[in-house]
Amino acid sequence: MASPLMKSVSGIRGVVGETVTPRLISAVGSAFAEFCDRGAIVIGRDTRPTGLAIEKGLESALLLSGSEVVNVGVVPTPTVQVMVEHLKAGGGIVISASHNPIEWNAFKLIGKSGTFLSASEMNRFFRLMDNDFSYQRWDHVGTVRHEPGAADIHIRKILAVLNAESIRRKRFKIALDSVNGAGSSITVRLLKELGCAVTAVNCDMTGVFPRGPEPLAENLSLLSQTVVSQRADVGFAQDPDADRLAIVDEQGRPIGEENTIALVAEHLLSRRTGRVVINLSTTKAVDDIARRHGAAVARTKVGEINVVEEMRRMGARIGGEGNGGVISPEVHLGRDSLVGIGYVLEMMAERNKTISELAAELPRYYMKKGSITLSGRDIDPAVLAKLKNDHSGQKISTIDGLRIEFLSHPEFSGGWVHLRPSNTEPIFRIIAEGKDQSQAEKIYGHFEDLLK
Repeated sequence: MASPLMKSVSGIRGVVGETVTPRLISAVGSAFAEFCDRGAIVIGRDTRPTGLAIEKGLESALLLSGSEVVNVGVVPTPTVQVMVEHLKAGGGIVISASHNPIEWNAFKLIGKSGTFLSASEMNRFFRLMDNDFSYQRWDHVGTVRHEPGAADIHIRKILAVLNAESIRRKRFKIALDSVNGAGSSITVRLLKELGCAVTAVNCDMTGVFPRGPEPLAENLSLLSQTVVSQRADVGFAQDPDADRLAIVDEQGRPIGEENTIALVAEHLLSRRTGRVVINLSTTKAVDDIARRHGAAVARTKVGEINVVEEMRRMGARIGGEGNGGVISPEVHLGRDSLVGIGYVLEMMAERNKTISELAAELPRYYMKKGSITLSGRDIDPAVLAKLKNDHSGQKISTIDGLRIEFLSHPEFSGGWVHLRPSNTEPIFRIIAEGKDQSQAEKIYGHFEDLLK
């Protein structure tokens, strides 16, 4: 059975040749031109083999609809966000399915503020997609220009918020795994600007993923080996569009992508406290760190724009998601692995500690993640309603599926579970966290059995 077309606040995703078709590409471009009042639209893509063909079709639909297109080429998703803001464009589109398998591709839609469209804006866009399109006369079609300097602008914005000299003095040795994706070139450039010696693996920008596209621990064996063999100070891993960051310590051990936002929160809040926003699936370590620095924490639905909207509302100091997504308003309101890399190196330099020492100082929790394949069906809402009722004495959130934080439980106290449908794949996610590995696995197993 063909995979469904996924439409959510995370954009539009599908398998190329099944649900991502020329008809869909034309509808996305035409509707987005209308959504942006036919203003300038920045487009960029990751390295997937299907990206160029989709880019050409998207350009055509935008131009025939009367929009000016600024093509920034193969760049990370956050670079497109930065450029929309920098150019004061009407919007932007990233052609990338992020962590999805290589047969997928997608459209990530960016508003004129440089952030993803909100839920209400996405709904308005989807309604436009359902309309008939009227294209422009020959003398009112748009124009396209290529902007090769997008990476330079992005790097300058990051360097402007860092103590770059403190990093340069350390002359760090870095191993980098960009999964042959859009982060490959720009990240090497940033690291060299910071005086680092870089050993790059999987940075050929071929778009053929040599490992699982998510920067999970089980996908980072080559990076871990490279860190050890090259005696690197740290290893960094990205996903194909470079909005997510995972870290390997100097001994070749992945510290867990959940700890990326925890490290950055500790670094920034120790300098100046402020509000923190994370999603419901993010580690409790961030709550503990915020409490240590007298900072308030808010949790949102999963999805970058949900975190960003709450950050705007609260005037947050830092935000992010536990999948390795760091959002720093000092640079721009979007997940950005390059920003995360800069802050981690700055933290190592200023505290004069190894990455393993810094990771050891974080609050210790253990997480287990998994999913149930839906295969055309949904989890019965009555099941979640019953689970909510069965755990009525615990801390409950229903803003995004069901999250149960166990305040008092003979086995699960101190842990939590989050049960929710994915925004990006036809699966139902189960995320459990405990005070130790045994507790996390017990929580996960209990709810997996109930849902199955």
